[in-house]
Amino acid sequence: MKHYELTYLISSDLLEEETKSFPEKVVLLIQEAEGIIKNKSIPLRGKLAYPIKKQEEAYLAVLNFQLNPEKLADLEKKLKSQDQILRYLLLVKKPVKEIKRFGRGVTAEKPVSAQPQEKKVELKEIEKKLEEILSEEK
Repeated sequence: MKHYELTYLISSDLLEEETKSFPEKVVLLIQEAEGIIKNKSIPLRGKLAYPIKKQEEAYLAVLNFQLNPEKLADLEKKLKSQDQILRYLLLVKKPVKEIKRFGRGVTAEKPVSAQPQEKKVELKEIEKKLEEILSEEK
C-alpha cells in the first residue's frame, strides 16, 4: 500500500451541515476501495485566487490515506463524479517515520549527549599559524 494525500476544494453552495459531512463521503469512497485513513482535516472556507466553475469561494480539505495503487484509478473516477468537488489534487507521499520521544527534544534515535562537541581555538593560535604560513611563502 502506498501513502497518498488528497487535497480538494468543495463548492461553497453547500449548506454548512453538508460541508461538514461531505469529507465523510470522501472517506467512505476511500474505505470502499479498501483504503486506510491516516489523517483528515476539517474543511476551511476561503476566497479563491481566481474563479473556478464560476465560484469565488470554496472549502479546502486535506486527507491522508493508504491505498493499493491498482485501486487508485477507480477512486479517481468516483471523485470526478462528485459534483460538489471543484478541483482535487492527489499526491503520492513518502511514509513518515514515527519517532519515540522521551522528554524535551530528546529522541530515541539521536541522544543529545552523542552529538560531538567542537573544540574552540584561541585567536593567538590562529595568528601563529598565519605567521608561519606567510613566512614560508617568502
